[in-house]
Amino acid sequence: MRDRRAVIGIVFALGFPALPISALYDEFANVSHLIGYELIWWAAVAFVLDYVRAVERQPLATIGFRWPSARDLAIGIAAGVAILVALGALSAVVPPDHTALAQLVATPLWWQIASVIRAAVGEEVLFRGYALERLATVTRRPRLAALVSWAVFTVEHVGYWGWGHLVIAGLGGALLTGLYLWRRNLWVAILAHAIVDGAALLAA
Repeated sequence: MRDRRAVIGIVFALGFPALPISALYDEFANVSHLIGYELIWWAAVAFVLDYVRAVERQPLATIGFRWPSARDLAIGIAAGVAILVALGALSAVVPPDHTALAQLVATPLWWQIASVIRAAVGEEVLFRGYALERLATVTRRPRLAALVSWAVFTVEHVGYWGWGHLVIAGLGGALLTGLYLWRRNLWVAILAHAIVDGAALLAA
């Protein structure tokens, strides 16, 4: 029964980001769409957290939500900077498609900040925290779980950012996955993710 519940959760965690929400509900149409799009994503995150507690009857620590130490926070910051440098070097060789980034930069500053926070929290909860941990539980193969969650994370970025972003998302996802496997603390990955996305917006 526990594995069945985990499989349902995995399907949602990996499947929700693949839904064509952006195409069906263009968040760049107007401010109400911007807010609506954010609310849809936060509702998905809330659903996963509630699913862990109410349906699986598991603590959130089972998906990596552990109180971070000062060392964890320092590692998160350092990792975010290191990943940013690596992605910057890669983008110089494989330039990404800046169309989607240009749309994001054109939005109000408050929405850019909200987008960075939502992407960091939402994607880490769904891909690294829930999907990776539950896949590892179901398959009993942590490396396979990490590979699957990383692959889906990478491919699902293509739908919004285009094929030119595939390599960037692949490297970023691999480094964030490695960071999570090392620390097993979701806050560390969230912090690093936020630094990368936030710096990318500032540099655009």
